[in-house]
Amino acid sequence: MIRHVSLPWPSLVKSSDGDRVRLLAVSDEPEKALDFERNRDAVGKIDAVLGCGDLEPDYLSYLADAFRAPLIYVRGNHDRGANWSALAEDLPEALVGRCDWIQGISLLGLSWPADGRDSHAIRSEQAAWLQALPLGVRSSGQRPLIVLSHVPPRGLGDTPEDHYHRGFAAYEWLCRRLHPTLWLHGHTSMATTPDWRVRWGETTLVNVTGAVVVELGGSS
Repeated sequence: MIRHVSLPWPSLVKSSDGDRVRLLAVSDEPEKALDFERNRDAVGKIDAVLGCGDLEPDYLSYLADAFRAPLIYVRGNHDRGANWSALAEDLPEALVGRCDWIQGISLLGLSWPADGRDSHAIRSEQAAWLQALPLGVRSSGQRPLIVLSHVPPRGLGDTPEDHYHRGFAAYEWLCRRLHPTLWLHGHTSMATTPDWRVRWGETTLVNVTGAVVVELGGSS
């Protein structure tokens, strides 16, 4: 099932022409509904495909081509090794610790915080802090409107009783520091969390496992 999230323009963003920005966010599990042209047509125009990790490179390319939209993605814990890297040669560079822009909207990317050369992704709170701290310290400038990560912040849409699928405390700190309008993540099974959408202060956090259409400029 393709879910939908619609948020109004935040006060710090002014739409130049009043149009909505429509994003397709995906992670972890290919959404079978998107295999069919009639379903993709029903989704409508997409301004960008956002990948939150643990999807094969050819699937990400397929979605970007099918919707004729740019691809922005972060890497998950399974997106590693020589085989994955070889298959990803035709993808743009992953959004890692930096910002990109779509339709005037800033996006910050947080891939799985560990050495991608290891065959097994080790969960490391220390690596997450090393990733988050420089971004939070630099936050005195313009903050990102959207954060993409594979792992959610601790306690915000994660599975706390499962160590490997528990959110990172460093991300919770970074969310509090940056207070983005939207935080998109994967990694959390839809069956293990009571709600795929969490509101925390100024931020809406969305588990995009499968597929979620995000509209900015719509009603809340």
